[in-house]
Amino acid sequence: MFNTKVTTIAALVASLMSAPALAQEATPTENQADEKLTVLGKTYRNTATKTSLLPEETPQSISTIDRETLDLRGVNSVAEALRYVPGVHTQLRGGAVSRLDLYNIRGFTNYQNYYDGLQLQYNAWNLQPQIDAIAVEQVEVFKGPTSVLYGAMPPGGMVNMIAKRPTMERATDVSIASGSHNLAEATIDSRGQIGDSNVAYRFIGKASKKDGMADTSKEERYVIAPSIDWHVSDKTLVNLNAYYQNDPHAGIYTTMPAYGTVLDNPNGKLSKNLFTGDQNWNKFEREFGLYGIKINHEFSNNWTLLHATRYLDGKALQHNTYNVGLEADGRTLYRRAYLTDEKSQGWTTDTQLAGIFDTGVVEHNLLIGFDWQQLDSQVTYYDGMTAPIDIYNPDNNQLNPNEVYDYIKGNPDGYNQRNSYKTTQTGLYLQDQMRIDRLIVMAGARLDSYKSDSTFHLSNSSAVVDQNNTSFRIGGLYEFDNGISPYINYADSFEPVPGADKDGNVFEPSKGKQWEGGVKYNSADMSQMLNLAAFHITKEGALTKDPNGSLPHHQIQVGEQVSQGIEAEGRWWVSHNLDISASYTYQDVEITKDNSGLEGKTPVWVPDQLANIWANYHFYNGNLDGLTLGGGVRYIGETQIDAANSSTVAGYTVADVSLNYGLGRFGSGMENSAVSLAVTNLFDEESYTCYDTLNCWANDERRVVARIKMGF
Repeated sequence: MFNTKVTTIAALVASLMSAPALAQEATPTENQADEKLTVLGKTYRNTATKTSLLPEETPQSISTIDRETLDLRGVNSVAEALRYVPGVHTQLRGGAVSRLDLYNIRGFTNYQNYYDGLQLQYNAWNLQPQIDAIAVEQVEVFKGPTSVLYGAMPPGGMVNMIAKRPTMERATDVSIASGSHNLAEATIDSRGQIGDSNVAYRFIGKASKKDGMADTSKEERYVIAPSIDWHVSDKTLVNLNAYYQNDPHAGIYTTMPAYGTVLDNPNGKLSKNLFTGDQNWNKFEREFGLYGIKINHEFSNNWTLLHATRYLDGKALQHNTYNVGLEADGRTLYRRAYLTDEKSQGWTTDTQLAGIFDTGVVEHNLLIGFDWQQLDSQVTYYDGMTAPIDIYNPDNNQLNPNEVYDYIKGNPDGYNQRNSYKTTQTGLYLQDQMRIDRLIVMAGARLDSYKSDSTFHLSNSSAVVDQNNTSFRIGGLYEFDNGISPYINYADSFEPVPGADKDGNVFEPSKGKQWEGGVKYNSADMSQMLNLAAFHITKEGALTKDPNGSLPHHQIQVGEQVSQGIEAEGRWWVSHNLDISASYTYQDVEITKDNSGLEGKTPVWVPDQLANIWANYHFYNGNLDGLTLGGGVRYIGETQIDAANSSTVAGYTVADVSLNYGLGRFGSGMENSAVSLAVTNLFDEESYTCYDTLNCWANDERRVVARIKMGF
C-alpha cells in the first residue's frame, strides 16, 4: 500500500499535470519528429527499441533530455542532466565526488552506462569511462528492465548518451567559461562538409580546470572527440568516431562521518567542505580512449542494417584513504590508505537488422540483433593503516607519499591484491513491433551467454563464472484519436552472480521482473505531453548468509527486493513564450527476503519521493529579444542512513536558475552566439547523502558558471 504523504512540490507538480487540455498560442511542432531524427542522424537508434521508432510508440517508460534543454539549464555533466528526470536519483556520492556517473533508477543502483548505444565497459573497481556533456546531443533514460536488448543490467533501467554527429552544414562554436571554485574552461565544437566531398566532420574539444568542492582538492579535464560521416552512397553511411579524455585531477573520493553532518556530534557541526584525506595522498589520474566505427546500409526503403563496433583503452591510478572508525571523542577519525592501479582494454559490437513488412492487417517492425563484448582488466590494490585525522581541526598535510607507498605495498596485514579479469557477453535478440490500426504490440526475446575468468595472482587462485540467461519483454499500447495512449508491459532483467554455495552449486544469475502500466498523452500540436506510469519490480536471487553454513562467507541465493511506485512527467507550452516541465515520483522499495536481518528494510540511496518543476520564459521582442530565463525547484526525499535503517537522512529542496541571451540582434554573423549564466543550488542549501554512519557526502553547494559562446 502506497503512503499518501505528498510534498508541497508534488502538489505543485500535480496542479501542472491537471492543466487544461488546450493551450493558447502554443508553439506548433508538427515536424518535430522529422527534425529530431535529422539532427540525430541515420545511425541513431531509440534506446527503448534499438530502432528509429518514437518513444511515444513504445509501451514502456522513457525520458529524453535534448541538447536545447541541456544548454538552457547550463548542464555541465550527465549527472546534472538527470536531476529533473522522474525516478532517477543522481550524485549518490554528493557534490564533491564527480569522477563517476552513478544513478539510482527506480530504487536500483546502476554503475553501467551506455554511449551511443554501446556499453561503456566498467571494470567494477574505479575505471569507469565518463563521457563529458560537451560530446552529448541527447540523454535517454530507459525505465525498468532492459536486458532483452542490452543483456546484463540492473532492473531499474539504464542511461544512454547519444553522441553529437557530423553535419553537412558548416558551423563552429567556441566558448569560454568562468565561475565558482576558480573555474576556467574553453570548448570548441566545429562541424561541416569537407570541401565539396561526400564527407562531413565534427571536432569537439574541451579544457577545464577548477578547485574541488572539498578543501585542497582540484579537478582538471581535457576532451577531444573527432568524428566523420562518409556518405558512400545514398544507401550507405560509414561513421568513424573517437573520444579521448584525460583527467589529471578528479577531486576527491573520501567521505565524512554521519556524526557532525546528519547526526549530532557534541563537538558541533562539521564543515561541508571537510576533506578527511591527505593532499599528499590524494590522486586520481584517469585516461581513456574510445575508437569506433558505424556502418548503416539501407537494402531498400524497408530493410536496414546497422553495425557498430568500439574499442576501449583506459587506465587509472588512485591514491586515497577511507574511514574505518570514529573515536569516542567524536573527532578522531581512523583511516586506511590505499592505492589502485587499473588498466582496461575492451571490445563491444552490435549488429542490427531492422525491417518493415505486412502480414495481412498487421504491420511488423522487426529487429534481429547480435551483440558481443569482451573486457580485459588488470587491477593492483595496496592497503594499510595510516595516521588518524582530527575532523574538527584537520591537517591534510600529514602523509609522506613515499613512506605510505612502501608501507602499504609490504604491509602483511593489508588487503593487497593483484588481479586479472576477463569478461565476455554474447547476446542474440529478436523484437517485433506489431501495429494493427491503432493497437501496437511489442514482443522481444534474448539469449545471453556471460563468462568471466578472474585470476588472483597473490593468492594463486582463480574463479570462473559461466552463466546463460533468457530474457523476455511484451507490451501493448493503444493510440486514441485524442492523443491518449494507455499501455501495459512485462519485462525481464538479469545480472551475473559469481561464486557457489557451500556444497559447490554454482549460483544462477539474479533476475528481475517488472509489470508496468501507464498512460502517454501528446496533444495534436505537441504543445502538451504527459506520461503516467505505475510499476512493480521484483529482483530475485541476491546472495544472503547461509544459516547452515560453517564459515562466515557461506552464502545462499534467496535474497529478494521489491520496488513499486508511480511516476508522472509532463511538459506544457503554456504560450509562445512560456514552457513548463515537471515530474513526480513515489517509490516504495523494500528487501522482502533476507537471512542477515535486512528483511523489511529499505536500501540506502533510495528516496521515498522525488519531485521537480522547471520553467523557461522566452523573450522575442524589444531589447530582451533572444533572452531565455529559466528556473527550477527539485525535491529529493528522505533516505536511509545505512542498510540497517538505524536512522534517516532528511530530504531537501534545491533551486536552480539559468539565463541564456542570444546575441543575434547585435548583427549578422551573431545568430549562433550567446552569453549564459547557470546557478546550481541558488540558496546554498546544505544537505547530505549517506551509505552508512562512517560514509556521508555533502551535496552540491551553490555553484555559478558564466559562459560566452561565439558561433561562426
